[in-house]
Amino acid sequence: MFDNVVRKYNNWVNYRRTVDELSRLSSRELSDLGISRSDIRFVARRTIAQ
Repeated sequence: MFDNVVRKYNNWVNYRRTVDELSRLSSRELSDLGISRSDIRFVARRTIAQ
C-alpha cells in the first residue's frame, strides 16, 4: 500500500514537472515539437503512463 502512495506521488511530481517545463516554452518552440499549448496536459499524462 505504501508503495502505491509513493508511486502515485512520484507520478504526480513528474506530471507537474512536465507541465511546468512545457508551459515555459514559447508557442513557436511547442510548434517545432509538434505540440499545441492545449495539448500540454495530455502530453504530460502520457509521459507518466510509460
